[in-house]
Amino acid sequence: MQKIVLIIILIYNILPALSQDSYYANPIKMPLLLSGSFAELRSDHFHSGIDIKTGGETGAPVYSVADGFISRIAVSPTGFGKAIYIAHTNGTTSVYGHLDRFRPDIKDYITGLQYRNKSFRLDQQLSPSAFPVKKDDLIGYSGNSGSSGGPHLHFEIRDSRNSKPLNPLQYDFPVVDNTPPKIFALMITPLDAYSHVEYAGIKKIYPVVLNGDTYIINRSIIPVYGNIGFAINTNDFFDLSENRCGIYSLELKIDGEPYYFFKMDGFSFDETRYLNSHIDYEEYILSRKKFHKTWLDPGNRLSIYDYVRNRGIIKINDGNPHPVSIEIKDIHGNKSVLKFSIISRVKNISVTEPEYDKFIDYNKQAYYRNDSIAIDFPANTFYKDLKFTYRKMPSDNRLFSPIHIIHNRTVPLHKNVRLAIQVQDVEKKLHDKLLLVNVDTVSGRLSSAGGSYNNGWVTSSVRSFGNYAIAADTIRPKIIPLSISNRSVLTETSKIRFLISDELSGINTVEGYMDDKWMLFDYDAKNDLIVHTFDPDRFEMGKKHQLKLYVTDSKGNRSVYEASFQK
Repeated sequence: MQKIVLIIILIYNILPALSQDSYYANPIKMPLLLSGSFAELRSDHFHSGIDIKTGGETGAPVYSVADGFISRIAVSPTGFGKAIYIAHTNGTTSVYGHLDRFRPDIKDYITGLQYRNKSFRLDQQLSPSAFPVKKDDLIGYSGNSGSSGGPHLHFEIRDSRNSKPLNPLQYDFPVVDNTPPKIFALMITPLDAYSHVEYAGIKKIYPVVLNGDTYIINRSIIPVYGNIGFAINTNDFFDLSENRCGIYSLELKIDGEPYYFFKMDGFSFDETRYLNSHIDYEEYILSRKKFHKTWLDPGNRLSIYDYVRNRGIIKINDGNPHPVSIEIKDIHGNKSVLKFSIISRVKNISVTEPEYDKFIDYNKQAYYRNDSIAIDFPANTFYKDLKFTYRKMPSDNRLFSPIHIIHNRTVPLHKNVRLAIQVQDVEKKLHDKLLLVNVDTVSGRLSSAGGSYNNGWVTSSVRSFGNYAIAADTIRPKIIPLSISNRSVLTETSKIRFLISDELSGINTVEGYMDDKWMLFDYDAKNDLIVHTFDPDRFEMGKKHQLKLYVTDSKGNRSVYEASFQK
C-alpha cells in the first residue's frame, strides 16, 4: 500500500514538471510536500520562504535550482543554521536553510574559514568564481540546523537587487494543491469607545461552519454600531499534508463592492515586523490564535495591500442590512468565501475613560520618567496612539529592584525601546553581573532581557512590554559530557559531544582546545548541544590528547571542562 501511495505522489509531482520547461528545478529530488508556505504568520514576522518536507529525516541531497554561483554561506547556532545563497542569471537569489552539511568541497572551504577565524559562526560573501553552479548541481544535504523545529529544507527566492523575499510558488515548482483554504472564525471589533458589536463595547468572535461551498455563521444578521473592523482566523492547506500554512490573498466586500484586499507576492525584511499590526496582536498573545485584520492601524506601513477603503474601517449608520463577503485564496486559485450580514442598531452604552499615565502619539518620540525607571520610545514605536500605563509591585529575594509592570504585553512594539531601572542596594562586586529580567508573575520564571550596570542603573534595549526587574547572574554555565566518561574514556569513536546550558543570561562563547590548538565545535543552540567531529588532517590521531573546553555566559561566568583521552 505504501508503494502505491508513493507512486501516486511521484506521478502527481513529475507530470507538472514534464509539462513545461521551468527556469527553476526542484531543490530536492523527491515530491515537493510543504509544511510551511510563503508569508505564513509567524511570531513577529512573516515566513520568508517555503518549508519542504524531507520525510522527517536529515540528509536528503539538496540541489541548485538554476545556474549561478554561490554568493553567500552562513553558519549560525540559530536562525537558518547552515545556509547557502545562490545568485542566478535572472536577477534572483535562491536560499537553502537548516542544512545538515555542505557538499565536501564547500565544507572544506567553510571549515578552513572557521579555523582561521576561530569561530563556529560564519557569514561569508563569495565571488562568482569561487563556487559556480549549474542547475541540479548538488550543494549540500537537508537537516535541522539553526532554529528549525524539525528536519526540513527552508527554501527561498529573493530579488537579488534588494534581498526582498518573493513567493516561490508564483514560479513553476511542482507542488500539488487542489485544497482550498479553511476559515475557522470571524472576529468583529469595536474600534473606538462609542462603537459596539451586539450592543457591547468589546470584540466578539463567531465560529463559522461550511454550508455547501460557502462559510457562514449561525447568526442571520449581526447588529453593530459605530466604527468596526473585521478579522479572520484562516489557514491554507496543501494536498497530502496536514500542516497549517499561510493564505495568499484576502478580499473584503461590503454590499458587493471591494473594500479591502491584500496578496502575498513579496515583502521586504525591514517591514516584516508589521505582522504585529496586520494581525490582532492582543488575541494572539492571549489565545495564540492569529486573525488577519481587515483594517489598518495608522502606523501600519506594510506594502502588501493593493487597496483599502477608509483604512478598512466599517461605519454603517443607515439602519439597513448590508451583506459582507470575505474571500480567501491560495496562490493556486483555490478559494473559500465567508458570507454574513451586518445592520446598524443604535444603543447608548456607558463609556468610562480608563486612567493612564501618559498619552503617546504613535509617530512621535516619547519619554516616561519617574524616580526608579526611565523609558525612551523612538518615533513610530507603536502602530496607533497609546494611553500608556505603569505600576510596580514588591520585589522578591532574587531581585534587586521592584517589579515594574510596564503597560500591557498585549500591545506590540515595532521598535526597540531603551529601558533603564534603578538598582536597590547591591554590592559593588555584583555590578558586572546585573541585568534586566522579564518576570512571569504567575510561574515566577525569570527570562533575560540583557543590559548592563552604570552609575546606579541597569539599562537595556527591549522590544516588548511586560514585568521588568533587575537580577544578578552569578552562576556558571553547565557542561555535561556525552562522549567522555571519567574525563578519560571516549565512548564515541568519531566525535565528542557536550550538553551546555546557562541559567539566565545565556551562552555567549564556546571555546574548545585539543593539545592547545583551537578545535571546532558545531553548536545547536535549540538542543544545547555542541559537537566536535575528529579530523585527522588537523589533529594527530593515535595518541593521547589534552582537551580543554571553556563555556562563558553573557555575564562573564565561565565553566571549564578538562579531559585527557587516547584517540
